[in-house]
Amino acid sequence: MLNITNLHARIEGKDILRGINLEIKSGEIHAIMGPNGSGKSTLSSIISGKEEYELTQGSLLFEGEDISGLSPEERAHLGIFLSFQYPVEIPGVSVTNFIRTAVNASRKARNLEEMSAAQMLKKIREKSALLGIDKNFLSRSLNEGFSGGEKKRNEVFQMSMLEPKLAILDETDSGLDIDALRIVSEGVNTLKSSHNAILIITHYQRLLKYIIPDYVHVLYQGKIVKSGDRELALELEKKGYDWIKKEVKKFQ
Repeated sequence: MLNITNLHARIEGKDILRGINLEIKSGEIHAIMGPNGSGKSTLSSIISGKEEYELTQGSLLFEGEDISGLSPEERAHLGIFLSFQYPVEIPGVSVTNFIRTAVNASRKARNLEEMSAAQMLKKIREKSALLGIDKNFLSRSLNEGFSGGEKKRNEVFQMSMLEPKLAILDETDSGLDIDALRIVSEGVNTLKSSHNAILIITHYQRLLKYIIPDYVHVLYQGKIVKSGDRELALELEKKGYDWIKKEVKKFQ
């Protein structure tokens, strides 16, 4: 589904990614871990198409198509979803109206008819119930006055409504208490299927207790320096990122 080869990227003239190689297949969950400044959020931004980042070398293919020249909107219409670390507030636009517009825009891009009001309402009720979201929440202005946990829950709600092929969760566990973390994780796990893939960006392994990754990759100084299964995340929790730094230095 997603193939990244020797990817280099920079922002404002500063090199951040220095040769990323990553393949994500349908049905897989991958987790990217690493210390602050390692390039985790830059990687998610490059995949989703944020324009302030410059891809300077390498290739970025989604379902065999080169997407490096596509806008964020075009990538979203192809089925790439990014859960932002810091979601934007949109006063005056309710959660319901925003998601209705987003869903129908996605369907239009795929040459599908708009979802009827009855179908939309049914789907909203199903997905909001899954995430423990009540009617009052759905009528509030998008992210305005939301707590950190509410913002994250709302983004997973959007993801469940849009049903993307590739979902990128950028520090979705940030600001979540134990109950909210469990509810959000259940929503993500419900979304998983053999037809889509999930990329999780996180500092900690606590989210990975609920969403079990097939692969864990450690990003350090703009490169993936170690890959493994969930046991790698547990090892990082135990030893810390200084362990990775020491391992890298052995081979330099």
